[in-house]
Amino acid sequence: MTEFALVLPLLALLLFAVIQFGITFNHYITLTDAVRAGARKAAVSRHMKDPEGSTIAQVEAAATDLKPADLAVAVESSWQPGEEVRVSASYPYSISLLGLVVKKGRLNSATIERVE
Repeated sequence: MTEFALVLPLLALLLFAVIQFGITFNHYITLTDAVRAGARKAAVSRHMKDPEGSTIAQVEAAATDLKPADLAVAVESSWQPGEEVRVSASYPYSISLLGLVVKKGRLNSATIERVE
């Protein structure tokens, strides 16, 4: 029992660290998928009235697990056929263990497609 009482806090700390890392990794996967969906929308929307706005809306719609207010999306393109469109987004993260912030920053993802 004594050994278990000594090891339990370490195991609990390790468990909470894995959970926090898993949540952050899930946010990164969601962000990457949302940027990919937005880049695909941008590649086919050059004839729309507001292609940049529709691209940003697509990224926000695809990022279902992320808070839209914290999501920063940028679209760079000349919207000419055959040119590249670059869609990038960032989202804040914070890994905390027992109330102490161990690491924080922004997750970044970008995708480049060719305008059709």
